[in-house]
Formats: sequence, structure tokens, C-alpha cells
Amino acid sequence: RPDKFTNAMQDFIAKNVGEQFIEPQPTDLSLVYKDSSPVTPLIFVLSVGTDPAADLYAFAEEMKFSKKLTAISLGQGQGPRAEAMMRSAMERGRWVFFQNCHLAPSWMSSLEQLIENIDADKVHRDFRLWLTSMPTPKFPVSILQNG
Repeated sequence: RPDKFTNAMQDFIAKNVGEQFIEPQPTDLSLVYKDSSPVTPLIFVLSVGTDPAADLYAFAEEMKFSKKLTAISLGQGQGPRAEAMMRSAMERGRWVFFQNCHLAPSWMSSLEQLIENIDADKVHRDFRLWLTSMPTPKFPVSILQNG
């Protein structure tokens, strides 16, 4: 049964190779951030049971950005609000965190345009765009390639 395949593979790998090969690896956000820029989104491709939000909030605190981080969980009707958040953040040097991009497939082309139109000469140097999404064919390839 296809719905049991992933769990069966995880059990097999844990038993035969080791638990460390099925556990999510922690991401060092300081290294990710160091390689980022205001025109390049930072993307977390999710798997079942993972949620990098707590790590991002902790990193924002560490970077003294916790009051400059705005998050929104995307879904039905959240696109215009997310766009306004992003435009404001680009001007003011804030971070925006768009969670669950896979829940807003109809808005992904708008997000793609927003990202493509970020002007490196005008965007605030502290601006960062953080995204999460489950794997989906609706997620724009250009964002993945440039992120």
C-alpha cells in the first residue's frame, strides 16, 4: 500500500542502517543567513513532522530581530496580506516568514513575481524572506533555483 511505504522505509533504514539516517538534521541558520541576501529567499522544504519555525524564532532572537520578524501562514485569501507584509519589510529592513506555501498554490505565481521584481539597489539590506513548503509541483521552480 502506497500510504504505508514511507513508514516502512523509515523502519527498514532505522533497523538496518541506523536511526541517524531518518532523523531530521538540524540546520545551522547562522550559516544559511551568512550566505543569504535581501534578493534571495531562504527556503525550507518540509517533510512530515518538521517545522523550522521554532528554530527561526530562536535565530531571530539571537540576531536581535525578533521584533522585526513577521510571520503568516499562507492559505485561502492570505496572498494580499502577505504581499503587503513583504513590500513593507523590503522598505523597512524586516524579515518575513511565509509558512506553508504549499497551501496557497494559486498565489505562487504572484510570489514568484514579487521575488523576481526585488530591486537589489532599492531593497533594504536587512530584508530577508523565509519560506516553508511541503514538496509540491505548484511551487515555482525559479524560486527554488534562486533560493
